[in-house]
Amino acid sequence: MSQSDPTDHALAAIASILDHPEPHREPEQKAAVEDKPVAPVAVEADGYSKIGPGPMTALRFKWTVRRDDDGEYYVHETIGESSAPVVTGPMPADAAIRLVDDRASEARQRFEQLRSEMAGRAAAANLVRRDSGEM
Repeated sequence: MSQSDPTDHALAAIASILDHPEPHREPEQKAAVEDKPVAPVAVEADGYSKIGPGPMTALRFKWTVRRDDDGEYYVHETIGESSAPVVTGPMPADAAIRLVDDRASEARQRFEQLRSEMAGRAAAANLVRRDSGEM
């Protein structure tokens, strides 16, 4: 029997965690009546928040819009639950909401790409093990 690379085990463990991600829920949308255009729903900017994807809370990004006493809006970006925020602003309320949405979307895309790469590597490692008779 040959010694297996610890990286293979780590990648396999991470891939198994990522095989069962938290369910992604899209907001429910009501059907619009064709003859009555529906105005966009106003979102309260202060407190608007999104959390990035990932299996571990300690590594998840969180973006939250905060309004200061002067009425200016800032986006607080944190990693995990106890990190100091990186603050971006001041900006108008709609720009702050758009920044939160954009950052969350980018994080999801990067996460899905990484997850796909890791799944591919884990599958390749399994093929190598099978070919070498380690199973």
